[in-house]
Amino acid sequence: MRLEGKSALITGGASGFGAAIARTFAAQGACVTIMDLNGAGAAKVAADFGGFSIQGDVTKSRDINDAVSAAHKNGGSLDIVVNNAGWTHRNKPMLDVTEEEYDRLYDINVRSIFHMSRAVVPIMRTQGAGVILNIGSTAGIRPRPGLTWYNSTKGAVNLLSKSMAVELAPDGIRVNCVAPVIGATALLESFMGLPDTPENRAKFIATIPMGRMSEPQDIANACLYLASDEAEFITGTVLEVDGGRTI
Repeated sequence: MRLEGKSALITGGASGFGAAIARTFAAQGACVTIMDLNGAGAAKVAADFGGFSIQGDVTKSRDINDAVSAAHKNGGSLDIVVNNAGWTHRNKPMLDVTEEEYDRLYDINVRSIFHMSRAVVPIMRTQGAGVILNIGSTAGIRPRPGLTWYNSTKGAVNLLSKSMAVELAPDGIRVNCVAPVIGATALLESFMGLPDTPENRAKFIATIPMGRMSEPQDIANACLYLASDEAEFITGTVLEVDGGRTI
């Protein structure tokens, strides 16, 4: 029970990486609250382990504030926040990406962390401790073509995690980033820009030395370690969960 007595808020927890993180944290003793635009999906995942859920849009400060208040009330504190919600435009030439798609990318992938930080840091400062985990990507380290604007958002997440860590360390708040390689999530076809067929998957798997895509549990396991007291002296790291992709 590596997270016994801890309270955690996970965004984008209705499916994919977020759902795996939520289930893993709950199995390790945390009181978990899931925030997702898909309220019904979030409620279904939370019901699996007796957790809590709240419907909300991570691009809206009011919704973030409501989720933080709910998670704090549910757990009696707010010890861990996982900024997992994310989105991508479909793989295509950079000049084909619309302004609307560009704005949505930065709203979901970057602005959401701005809103979350403003809501949660004061609570963690009062507590004298806290953990913030941001889900970045290997796309922000070794970018793939056709995803230029998405890559830039994940580069921002990777770097802002380090900057947050430096600024918040004196407050006892640890900030780390997990950078997954491409995985079989709902966004897979958008990342590939191709139909999800075994042949097309093979093209992407061929770029990963360990010979497979990331699985949600891979990301959940990394988050569990970084959220636990075992990592109490680790902050500002970007942990690549990528089967060697960024080597």
